[in-house]
Amino acid sequence: MKIDVFKLDASGAGDVDLDDSIFAIEPRADILHRVVRWQRAGAQAGTHSTKGRSEVKYSTKKIYRQKGTGGARHGSRGAPIFRGGGVYKGPKSRSHAHDLPKKVRALGLKMALSDKAAAQKLIVLDAATLEDGKTKSLKAHLEKLGVKKALVIDGSEIDSGFARAVSNLNGVDVLPGAGANVYDIMLKDTLVVTKAGLDVLNARLGAKEGASA
Repeated sequence: MKIDVFKLDASGAGDVDLDDSIFAIEPRADILHRVVRWQRAGAQAGTHSTKGRSEVKYSTKKIYRQKGTGGARHGSRGAPIFRGGGVYKGPKSRSHAHDLPKKVRALGLKMALSDKAAAQKLIVLDAATLEDGKTKSLKAHLEKLGVKKALVIDGSEIDSGFARAVSNLNGVDVLPGAGANVYDIMLKDTLVVTKAGLDVLNARLGAKEGASA
């Protein structure tokens, strides 16, 4: 599948062949959902915690006599029914991460990339470099490309000037090719990939021989 390549100033820079095994797969909502859940579960802090009955500190003395009060019989102020008592089966600090096969993760990433390509929300840049590193300059370039809310995927290293400009631009993020993931791709309206980023994605996802980036 051929796609046009643009420079950052929106001028043409030829075209490139996209590997159909990465950019032309029929997306499946269940696969994308599984991968996003796996990502978000791994990112969850899991630091929530409450004290149980054995962890709250109260006197061990019996509250009042067993019989003759006309009320229920209690022996501990730390019981869950009392204010300040232990929480019954409350949350504890734990990891929410769970396993997901590598093949499913790779398939999910391919489907996310394919979804953007099929929706014509994929833009390929010759390079993502910005010498002056100014947000105003980058914003003007992106407006020419018709980009507002986008994720930019670069090669193994990100240009320092481009990264500095993006950091002050709302709605636009940049990641190295190794950091490309389903959640961030699906979160943005447009996906912008540099030619160096395509090389990283092809190597990472096992592109067939002959695919050029």
